Amino acid sequence: MPCGCRAFCFYWLSTNNTDYYELLCNFVINNQQLSVILTASSLADLPELATQLLAHTGNNKIFLFQGDMGAGKTTFIKSLCEQLGVKEAVTSPTFAIVNEYQGANAKIYHFDFYRLKNQTEALDMGAEEYFYSGNYCFIEWPDKIPDMLPLHYVAVKVKALPDNSREISVDII
Repeated sequence: MPCGCRAFCFYWLSTNNTDYYELLCNFVINNQQLSVILTASSLADLPELATQLLAHTGNNKIFLFQGDMGAGKTTFIKSLCEQLGVKEAVTSPTFAIVNEYQGANAKIYHFDFYRLKNQTEALDMGAEEYFYSGNYCFIEWPDKIPDMLPLHYVAVKVKALPDNSREISVDII
């Protein structure tokens, strides 16, 4: 059921009658920002959540992932990459800083800036060239490079809940 706002909101039920996926439209400002909350009760939910997220983020290809260590950022990125047609194993680029994957229609860059000491390290590796390449960029620990982030992006916050489910908050900015 649509909420009546001037942007998109989406709700869906899984084919399994015991599970449901929850997306809540919070607000839209000048048709520029959309906030939704997705709930994943298990890893099995992630492919469908990834498919729905990609279907509703338009031309946005920069995704910033925030969350505590072990919250599930890389795991969700793996599902996004699978939905984009990546056939190879998707792993955390913790030590490499960036991993490159070939999707069905485009390259995908997966960054993990956790180990950076300062933004200069990201500049030296040419991170901005990746961000403005027109390809998907999935960026973990974006708070390490605050002055380098593009103006428009999809902010994804992953939070582990006490029941071991995940709350995934999405803001399209």
